[in-house]
Amino acid sequence: MVRKKIREYDSKRLLKEHLSALAGIHLPICSAQVTESTNFIKLLNEEPWLSSTRSVVKPDMLFGKRGKSGLVALNLDFAQVIEFIKHHLGVQVEIDGCKGPIATFIVEPYIPHHQEYYLSINSERLGCTINFSDSGGIEIEHNWDKVKSVFLPTDKSMAVETIAPLVATLPSEIHGRIRDFIMGVFAVFQDLDFSFIEMNPFTLVNGELYPLDMRGELDECAAFRNQDKWGNVEFPMPFGRVPSPEEIFIDALKEKSNATLKFILLNRKGRIWKMIPGGGSSLIYVDAIGDLGYASELGNYTDYTGTSKEEMYQLAMTILNCATANPDGRKRALLIGGNISNSANIATTYDGLIRALREKKSELNAAKLHIYVRRGGQNHQIGLARMLAVGEELGVPVEVFGPEAIMTGICKRAIECIES
Repeated sequence: MVRKKIREYDSKRLLKEHLSALAGIHLPICSAQVTESTNFIKLLNEEPWLSSTRSVVKPDMLFGKRGKSGLVALNLDFAQVIEFIKHHLGVQVEIDGCKGPIATFIVEPYIPHHQEYYLSINSERLGCTINFSDSGGIEIEHNWDKVKSVFLPTDKSMAVETIAPLVATLPSEIHGRIRDFIMGVFAVFQDLDFSFIEMNPFTLVNGELYPLDMRGELDECAAFRNQDKWGNVEFPMPFGRVPSPEEIFIDALKEKSNATLKFILLNRKGRIWKMIPGGGSSLIYVDAIGDLGYASELGNYTDYTGTSKEEMYQLAMTILNCATANPDGRKRALLIGGNISNSANIATTYDGLIRALREKKSELNAAKLHIYVRRGGQNHQIGLARMLAVGEELGVPVEVFGPEAIMTGICKRAIECIES
């Protein structure tokens, strides 16, 4: 599972769309997203409620404590909304030690209310934990002793009895409404492959439910089966993190391709670099390096699937440019691992990589880069032999391992290399 945070705007959009379909619960909520490129006249035409409804406006930047940070404005008319956004757009703020500019806002109708509730659902290894409290709001951390929790194992289905302990003390007139709401939210959580949902708070006004503040995380590994359900969902960078030129380049390459291409630069001075196909395999290698105590030496996270030879070449050049930059006389390692593939032809899968290695011959030797390959599958003997041969051709140390070796064994070999 790769848990990726999404904006509050998308969390509420997905909840509203699918809560109605899955649980028959209509949420009377509206929201508008504003960025630097927003045309306010066009926005008003698309969201006419903005002209007649008092609004709430706040940053939608994947950070919390917005109210405590003075970044939430309440009960504004549309002119005041525009003024607030223009005043804060691009302004650098610091939240929990992370600094960055505010670039995206969410605008919603202002809902006067008296009671605030808390709800969260968190996916864990063996099931899901559901938390609920009738004392939600900005002081939820101080009131955590009032939060009730239930754990639903993966092999159990949601039932009224599951939720009963959470809502047992609620007044009878709202008991059933909130119980059904929690069950409906859980249905959306499961059906859309959420890994985390939090509403702090949501409220109930005249029988209508309103999630006032909401956080969501999706399991990105489930994107292949949720394209229609998720729609045009955005996975923003974490607040305070500015994408590197290399990340921007690979993202642009991905936008033009049907392949999966991911490159995250973790540490330019790292001495262990990786080029691993598949998100699952790539994460296993990251975990293995971390378990061995060398997470700080990991230069990048990369995974790819379904790449063309040209895309493989571009990805390899990006990684090699980083892995060989600023040689300091110490050894470095490149992991080219992977599982035992059922579909890829290993004899040709390294064509783009081999082309990149040949072009970077002098840089590879100057950086003292050692290459470790582990792969299995169709014609893997041919593919591994080609990698050995290109190492000999370039004078670059290359070690290869087939399916007889454990998948992450090359991690230990790489660490021994950089420490020798």
